[in-house]
Amino acid sequence: MLNRPDTPAFDAPWQAQAFALAVALEERGLFSWAEWTAGLSVRLNGPDAASDGSDYYDHWLANLEALLAERGAALPAEVARTAAAWVRAAHATPHGRPILLENDPEHPG
Repeated sequence: MLNRPDTPAFDAPWQAQAFALAVALEERGLFSWAEWTAGLSVRLNGPDAASDGSDYYDHWLANLEALLAERGAALPAEVARTAAAWVRAAHATPHGRPILLENDPEHPG
């Protein structure tokens, strides 16, 4: 959990991936850190934010998705379609095998 001594910075791999993706996209100029922090601050201080900060990376991801949509880089419908495809792929993948998008039963090809 964030800001707790002697604990990992991330509770799950997806949190580290979202963090790294935001850093990489800022470095490529998709958004500025001022834009990033403005959006994240609104989410972290919103009425649905957990008072203990346990949803910090949920807000991080929501902020990333919002900025990607604003820039036209990843529209919400495409994000939803891709997320659903990964879920289907996960359900279709035998235990112990890597989850690949190609395992989605609805995957073209």
